[in-house]
Amino acid sequence: MTITAESVPGYVAGTWVVDPTHTVIGFSVRHLAISKVRGTFETFDATVHAAQNPLDSTLEVSVDVASINTNNADRDAHLRTNDFFAPEQFPTMTFRSTGIRAEGEAVLLDGELTLRGVTKPVTITGEFGGIAKDPWGNLKAAASGSTAINRHDFGVSWNAPLEAGGFLLGDQVTITIDAQFALQA
Repeated sequence: MTITAESVPGYVAGTWVVDPTHTVIGFSVRHLAISKVRGTFETFDATVHAAQNPLDSTLEVSVDVASINTNNADRDAHLRTNDFFAPEQFPTMTFRSTGIRAEGEAVLLDGELTLRGVTKPVTITGEFGGIAKDPWGNLKAAASGSTAINRHDFGVSWNAPLEAGGFLLGDQVTITIDAQFALQA
């Protein structure tokens, strides 16, 4: 796959801001070694600076970690402690892209993820959904992607041993993004 302005139908250079009502930033982690716990973040901001050459475009994302929602108030309260996100000291998780590339049919977005004050390189494997006008004439673009991180790399190491062996939580966390952006005038 080649990524050029001509190869992306409707491509428009400019500043695109996230539409939070049509965007989900979530995660999943192994739980009890037999299932997964999933959650989302309710408050976030993201901006794409689409360059004339799409490969020169950048993405910046900021997530309010205290806005975590796993549909369990007690678990969410625990996630808001120093055992996990420590939002009083580290209120945001951020991602800043450093490059875009194509590998086969996949779009890869390289960047730096910062969580709990630790910054590590990550690659988001993504899919560009396309560009369309909504019924009110606003130009929208959509994309989705995911990456997996080791939570210990970011200082998130709390766990509890299980009676049958192993631990309550897995080490790998999958972060997923389904985003819609609006072109700014």
